[in-house]
Amino acid sequence: MTSIRKLALTGHVTSSVGWLGAVATFLALAVAGLISKDVQRVRAAYLAMELITWFIIVPLCVASLLTGVVSSLVSTWGLFRHYWVLIKLLLTVFATILLVVHTKPIGYVASVVAKTTISSGDLRAVRIQIVADAGAALLVLVVNTTLAVYKPRGVTPFH
Repeated sequence: MTSIRKLALTGHVTSSVGWLGAVATFLALAVAGLISKDVQRVRAAYLAMELITWFIIVPLCVASLLTGVVSSLVSTWGLFRHYWVLIKLLLTVFATILLVVHTKPIGYVASVVAKTTISSGDLRAVRIQIVADAGAALLVLVVNTTLAVYKPRGVTPFH
């Protein structure tokens, strides 16, 4: 059982760290896309963001969720025993749902920049939303990391 636990934990840590790094990269591109005056840089940023979303962030998000569930089930922490594990699970499920919803504005802006050039004022609200959503996602991932490191005490009624 120890080897399964270590494998699940390794997969979870790897996918979670990758997810955090990918979201940080996405946020940097979103900020560059929002503030840059260079049309080509803006175009490249939003096209890259769509690729990063579908080929890196979404798979790592799903992998983190699945490996986290497996890891908790094969460890002494359990899935519903400790508040910190339960909070991490809820935050990850919430982040996963928001990520799926968030892909629509990313795809929209990427499709617009693929066909035309946009000025700094074009699609401003959705571009600001993309930055804000990425910042919120990064915050959730840092909270999850903090919970995993500090493991605050407290057991749920389900222990």
